[in-house]
Amino acid sequence: MRDVAIIGAYTTVFGELWEKSLRDTAVEAGVGAIEDANVAGEEIDAMYVGNMSGGKFVGQEHIGALVADYAAGLAREFHIPSTRVEAACASGGLALRQAIMAVSSGFHDVVIAAGAEKMTDIDGTGVTDALAAAADREWEGIMGATFPGLYAMIARYHMHKYGTTSEQLASVAVKNHDNGVHNPIAQFRNKITIDQVLRSSKVADPLRLLDCSPVTDGAAAVVVVPADIAKKYTDTPIYVKASSQASDTISLDDRRDIATLDASVFAGKWAFEMAKLTPKDIDFVEVHDCFTIAEICAIEDLGFFKKGDGGRASYDGDTRIGGKIAVNPSGGLKACGHPVGATGIKQACEAVYQLRGEAGKRQVPNAKYAMTHNVGGSGATCAVHIFSNER
Repeated sequence: MRDVAIIGAYTTVFGELWEKSLRDTAVEAGVGAIEDANVAGEEIDAMYVGNMSGGKFVGQEHIGALVADYAAGLAREFHIPSTRVEAACASGGLALRQAIMAVSSGFHDVVIAAGAEKMTDIDGTGVTDALAAAADREWEGIMGATFPGLYAMIARYHMHKYGTTSEQLASVAVKNHDNGVHNPIAQFRNKITIDQVLRSSKVADPLRLLDCSPVTDGAAAVVVVPADIAKKYTDTPIYVKASSQASDTISLDDRRDIATLDASVFAGKWAFEMAKLTPKDIDFVEVHDCFTIAEICAIEDLGFFKKGDGGRASYDGDTRIGGKIAVNPSGGLKACGHPVGATGIKQACEAVYQLRGEAGKRQVPNAKYAMTHNVGGSGATCAVHIFSNER
């Protein structure tokens, strides 16, 4: 197995992109990453594209071929293999994992991992139904369960078991908006207060509107190569120290503890073992904060805080830049937005920007190790990666 590095990264602006199609954003991200990597089209061996539900959101399937067709002649001129990867909201993280494994195994040398989603072309009911397909349709969705409802149950149980408060949940949103102010690609670049979160409309008790990530369009891409040749292309390669994936039951009722996402626990554990690191070594982590409770569970499940202490740590400022562990310096899904197929790649792009020292006012000082955590559904799939600017 070969060591692997990322040599190029690009993220489109996230938001309600009325003037751009799924194709437009995916191609922009892919071409941007290629240019950032200083790679020629003929050098690219393969592409993996994370996309959750193009068929429902924009009526488009066969996403791998679509992106290759319009990105730098990758299909028409070079005919590279391009494969769509789907794992609900973890589609991007798994596309990255497939690219890493393809390069690490020696099967390919230069691979693009991309993610894209266009969610705003249908109304809220359609979006809710498309996302509900990532839960157990027969035993949850058909009964009316939605993702706000499922995560509300996780939140309510966490509050009951550990004493987590609504104010602690709100502090996650406040911190991520504070970070998002300094991220030029973020959908929401505005500060909010705990009081504003608590006064926003209820979506699914105890979760309120400002506890929830938005509906978003956008795309992101990275270029992956063997570490041995990375400096042929860039002076600042970012090395992949670990890539892991774990699964759990798709429905909440089969879980041993709905306040713990075991896929996160095991993916995190295996990533730390692969990298020969511990949570104390990580300088910042991009976690899957689709809802504020999801960030609290993630920082506990990954081992940054004891189970039950995530809410307190968030409220006390331990997860801010300069705190015990910087969590979601990008602004996370909450402020950046959550184009579901793209999120896992956007997280990797943020790791690249931070480890290169290119994150501007949201820069984590002296960052050496970064972790990303990308969840599918209510926790049935989780992809975790660890990166470093040192080989």
